[in-house]
Amino acid sequence: MTSTGSCLCGSVTYRIDHAPETAHACHCGHCQKWSGGVNLSTEVPEAAFHITGGAEHLGTYKSSDWAERCFCKNCGSSIFSRMTAEGPHQGLHYICIGTLDSTEGLRLGDEIFIDRKPACYGFEGTHKRLTEAEFFAMVGG
Repeated sequence: MTSTGSCLCGSVTYRIDHAPETAHACHCGHCQKWSGGVNLSTEVPEAAFHITGGAEHLGTYKSSDWAERCFCKNCGSSIFSRMTAEGPHQGLHYICIGTLDSTEGLRLGDEIFIDRKPACYGFEGTHKRLTEAEFFAMVGG
């Protein structure tokens, strides 16, 4: 089963070769500024993610030494971030779940940069939680 999605104005469309099962919440400063709060995304291998329309409307911003963020140049929707650092995570896409056409069956799998989370909200449950240091140790950053 495939999944589809798009930006707010519909200029950029995409397909994922499978239905995402888990989402993760990122509380890093970059994600907070990029999304206006917590960034909820689902991890997709590079080979399973396909821009199906409007690639010319896709903007890219290199936000760190290890990742870039892609957005619609027309409406400004945050669509995905991509790991660029060498290593086992290189090429992974983190698709913003708000751009998915359906989030049915999606559950929260983990939170990262939990030590950077604003105090005004919290997620319930027994999912995995990583601090900034633990995340960078995992990705080799």
